[in-house]
Amino acid sequence: MGNSSSWELSRRTLSLERPLVMGILNVTPDSFSDGNRYFSTARAVERALELEGEGADIIDIGGESTRPNAPRVSLEEELARVVPVIEGLAGKLRVPISIDTYKAEVARAACAAGAEIVNDVSGLCFDPGMARVVAEARAGVVLMHTRGTPDRMQDDTGYRDLLGDVKFYLRESTELARQAGIPQSRIVVDPGIGFAKSVEGNLELIRRLAELQELGCPILVGPSRKSFIGAVIGDRDRDRSFGTAAAVAVSILNGAAIVRVHDVAAMRDVVLVTRALA
Repeated sequence: MGNSSSWELSRRTLSLERPLVMGILNVTPDSFSDGNRYFSTARAVERALELEGEGADIIDIGGESTRPNAPRVSLEEELARVVPVIEGLAGKLRVPISIDTYKAEVARAACAAGAEIVNDVSGLCFDPGMARVVAEARAGVVLMHTRGTPDRMQDDTGYRDLLGDVKFYLRESTELARQAGIPQSRIVVDPGIGFAKSVEGNLELIRRLAELQELGCPILVGPSRKSFIGAVIGDRDRDRSFGTAAAVAVSILNGAAIVRVHDVAAMRDVVLVTRALA
């Protein structure tokens, strides 16, 4: 279960005694899997409460798609998408909110509105102000490995030593966090499934996930509905939920403390049964 039995956030400490389920809420018109369905504040608030009801331990709200080749979104547009949703959930949601952004100003506004976690796909590397914002908010942080911005990341998926590169990057990110005053108890690492990785690279990361435990932080994995699952099952447009379930189960067996998923109710069952079997 990683190297820590808890994760410290700005307003609470989450137990990691069992793997946690982070439910995905994309407030974007172009998201690869649930885009447009929740692209209104009222509907997004309603969906967040549904995810909580399905058993999500954390709700991860994102206003800019980070799928391969996704167009960039302006700061103003991203703020307009996510802040009203977080404000709308104030006093209604019992589980913590995570803001999925690599922009420091979005993270600052989201934390002020009530978010307790910053999930940064760049591992604090895209925006030089991000580490300080997280430290000042006393938020939990997810540091993810990637290479290149989302619109270009799939141009470069070859590695001489994939696990070595991922570990080196995440060590640098955790060092950036510590230098900014973010204690290790607030840090979670994510190998970045689907971010600048080939199909084989994604499979290798999940297969060798336990090696990331040497970083000393809990591990988050986000395989949900990713294209590598479509490639394995031989049909990129087929339902990927069963493939996701397999990836979630193996990730947990290999040490994942948190799984980031779309299908919360089903994946919570997968988590609980995998945990019982382990």
